Amino acid sequence: MESIAVIGTGLIGRAWAMVFARAGHPVRLFDQAPGAADKALELIREALVETRRFGLIDEEPDVVLARIRPAASLAEAVADADYVQENTSEREDVKREVFSQLDAAAPAHCILASSTSTIQTSRFASHVAGRHRCLVAHPVNPPHVVPIVELSPAPFTSPEVVERARVLHERAGQVPILVRKEVEGFILNRLQAALLIESWRLVDEGYVSVEDLDKTIRDGLGLRWAFMGPFETIDLNAPGGVADYAQRYGPHLYRMMQGVTSRPWEGELVTRVEKERREHMAHEEHAEREAWRDRRLMALVAHKRAMDKDEG
Repeated sequence: MESIAVIGTGLIGRAWAMVFARAGHPVRLFDQAPGAADKALELIREALVETRRFGLIDEEPDVVLARIRPAASLAEAVADADYVQENTSEREDVKREVFSQLDAAAPAHCILASSTSTIQTSRFASHVAGRHRCLVAHPVNPPHVVPIVELSPAPFTSPEVVERARVLHERAGQVPILVRKEVEGFILNRLQAALLIESWRLVDEGYVSVEDLDKTIRDGLGLRWAFMGPFETIDLNAPGGVADYAQRYGPHLYRMMQGVTSRPWEGELVTRVEKERREHMAHEEHAEREAWRDRRLMALVAHKRAMDKDEG
């Protein structure tokens, strides 16, 4: 199995360590903050116990955890690595410096990937000699539960590197997609942005409450989207498929969204949305609700796996 290095031990870094370790990979964990990697191991074990409870790992948590070892330095972490997943601060200057260090220390064959959700590969890796082996592998929080990962190479990234990364993630149980051309926000965040912008506008202009907007997704669109994408959805929503749907509803949907504008999320609007959310969840309940979210996601993933197995 390929050796993996995870740089940065925050929430995303810890989740990536679990993703690769449960797939059988040896993982070296590094964080520049003193004691952070050791503390991360404790949190990883707690999360592995939870994922085991939902049937998302077959092995005992301590067996998986034994594959993850802290490293004393970045150079030590990547010395024998075949793949690096970087999870440092979401700042271009920081990532440029980190990728300079990674390119200097990692073996020539090693793939260098970033978990960034906002910075394209060409912005943080264009200056390094081994830029051909650099790309973004953008996950969704938490990646050890939600399997999608967006592979976004730069024009200078080697196609062979992209394919190796795709195969690695697929074997690890993730669902990799290819971002064919660099674009700000990649794919998932752009789709999320479109929905959020319209959601804020509908609340701002008095069409719906915050809670009822959430219900519309949670108990409506979200149910379908848990196992189908938008194109499959419309394909099944018209007798003649996509072409039929486009003819029936396309002109109306296009007209409906023409000229739609929204204002920035600030001032009174943010105050109002915040107030409505706090009526349904106090700030003190935030951490508890995050844990609830992750349990619900694990249960949903387990259900989808069982249904897939039943359906062959």
